[in-house]
Amino acid sequence: MDWGEIWNTIKNFFTENVWNIVAFFAALIIGLIVIKLLLNLMRKLLGKTRMEKVSQKFLYNIIKFCLYLILILILLSLLGVSMTGVLAAVSAAVLAIGLALQNNIANLANGIIIVTSKMFKKGDYIIVDGVEGSVEEINFLFTTIMTSDNKKITIPNSTIINSSVINSGANATRRIDLTFSVAYESDVEKVKKIVVDVMKSDGRVLLEPEPFCRLKTLGANSIDFFANCWVDGEDYWDVYYYIMETVYNEFKKNKISIPYNQIEVRNRTDKVVLPYDKEPLQKRVEKVRVEKKHRINLEKDSLTELFKHKKKNKKKGKDKEEKLLKEDEILKAGQAPIETKESAEGIVETKPEQKKRKKKNAN
Repeated sequence: MDWGEIWNTIKNFFTENVWNIVAFFAALIIGLIVIKLLLNLMRKLLGKTRMEKVSQKFLYNIIKFCLYLILILILLSLLGVSMTGVLAAVSAAVLAIGLALQNNIANLANGIIIVTSKMFKKGDYIIVDGVEGSVEEINFLFTTIMTSDNKKITIPNSTIINSSVINSGANATRRIDLTFSVAYESDVEKVKKIVVDVMKSDGRVLLEPEPFCRLKTLGANSIDFFANCWVDGEDYWDVYYYIMETVYNEFKKNKISIPYNQIEVRNRTDKVVLPYDKEPLQKRVEKVRVEKKHRINLEKDSLTELFKHKKKNKKKGKDKEEKLLKEDEILKAGQAPIETKESAEGIVETKPEQKKRKKKNAN
C-alpha cells in the first residue's frame, strides 16, 4: 500500500463519517463543559458539609473519574466502536492493575476506614508503631507524621490499622503526670504544698479538676510523690517543662534534698567461716551394662521360665481336681476316704488305718 492509497482511505473515512465526527467534537466540547460545571457544584456542596477534607477530596476525585469515564464511553460509541469490546478490555485492565497493586488497594481500603471512623485528624498528636508526632496529612494510602524534632515520617495505612494508636490530641484537654523523688528526712506535707503551689502558679493549668499531689512510693533510696494537673492540649509541653524546672528550684530554696543512688561500704573485722565436707570424692564404679544380644536372650529365658511355671501350676490344679473326684466316688461307695499327700515323687495315697497305726507307734 502506497501513500496514495493511505490518503484515499483517510479521505473516504472522513467523507463517510462526517456527521459522526461532528457529533464527536460537539459531544467532547459539551461534555467537558458539563463536567467542569458539575465538579464546581460538587466542590461547593462538599465544602458546606462537615465531612473531613480528605474525605471531600477522595469523593471529589471518585466523581471526577466517573464523569470522565462516561464521557470517553460516549465518544467511543459515536465513533462506532463496540462497547462490548471496550468493557471487556477495561475489565481486564482493572483486574491486572488490581493484582499488581494489591498492597496499595489494601492501604486504600484502610485509609477509607481511618477517614470514615475518624480515628484521628490533622494536627492530632498520636503514637503508633513506636512513632509519635503530629499528624500532618492523611490520604488514602499513607499518613504523614511530623515528629517533635522536625522529622517527616510516612506510615502506610495498613500499619496504622493493624497497630494500637494512642491519640493524645483527641480531646481538648490533657493531663500532665509527674513524679518527684525526695529524701526520707523531707517533710511530706511541705513537699506536697510546694508541688501544688507551683502547678497553680501557672495560669495555663486548669483549676478544675484541681491539681493533685500525694506520696506514692517508699523506694529504696527515696520517697516518691505522684502529681498531676490538667491543661489545654496545645499547652502540654510548655506547662510540663515549667513545672519540672520550678519545682526543682523550690526544692533547693526550701532545703529539700533530692537523693541519688548511694553505696554503703563496710570493713569486716570478723573471721569468715566457710564450712565444707572433708570427705574426698567417691571412687568411680563402672555401671554394669548388658549387651543388647545378651539382654534379648535373658528376656527369652525369663519368658520360658514363665511358661514353665504356668504349666506346672496347671498340672497341680488338674491333680487336685482328680483327688476331689476320687473322694466323691469313695463317699458314694460307702468307703473311708483315702487321704493323699504330695511329695517330690508325686501324689502318694495313705489309708486312715495306716495313719492311726503310725500315730500310736510314735506315742
